[in-house]
Amino acid sequence: MKLDILAIGAHPDDIELSCSGVLLKEQSLGKKTGVLDLTRGELGSRGSAEIRDQEAAAAAKTLKLSVRENLAFKDGFFTNDEAHQLEIIKIIRKYRPEIILCNAVKDRHPDHAKGSELTSVSCFLSGLKRIETTLDGIAQEHWRPKHVYHYIQWLDIEPDFVVDISGFMDQKMASVQAYGTQFFNPNDSGPKTPINSKNFLDSIMYRSANFGRLIGTEYAEGFTSERYPAVNSIFDLK
Repeated sequence: MKLDILAIGAHPDDIELSCSGVLLKEQSLGKKTGVLDLTRGELGSRGSAEIRDQEAAAAAKTLKLSVRENLAFKDGFFTNDEAHQLEIIKIIRKYRPEIILCNAVKDRHPDHAKGSELTSVSCFLSGLKRIETTLDGIAQEHWRPKHVYHYIQWLDIEPDFVVDISGFMDQKMASVQAYGTQFFNPNDSGPKTPINSKNFLDSIMYRSANFGRLIGTEYAEGFTSERYPAVNSIFDLK
């Protein structure tokens, strides 16, 4: 299966919080979308890895993904080295996405910046013919995505561009709330964390609303780019 967009996140729920609106919009336009989670989020203060697996599967249905995989790297301790790069390269070559969406270049959680750099390096290396990989005993062809974009997470990073996601905010929030152990529930008595407050849940809405306000739409998601975005005509810009 060839994907148009592969979104990669250090933890299950990174994608839902940050770029699920774009995935929903592009899927509605006929694009094939998928998610790769690098870890199972086993160090999270709430829930368990097994519950996160179930929550991620439920979110995948809401997002209408063509595929969702998890590499089960060690939460908190994965590194940007050859072994981890090769595992991501295998997935990139397996699905041959045109676009990769990945973690913020810097953020509160150290795994996000690590995931960002690891994914970016892996995307480049995946295009090198002399790096040989096999999947199920079959040699893979090299593949380099055309674009690598970084979504925005905890920190208020200035985006290089934003994408209108008006009409998809309710589905985005439904995918977030599939992670019932992680986010705000007024009846929950579990440990308090920075991401399970009502303020944090509301912030997902108001960040998208603010990006939308700035471009004259209802909601939008922001991204940074590793190189200058290019257009054929100045009239392509909105």
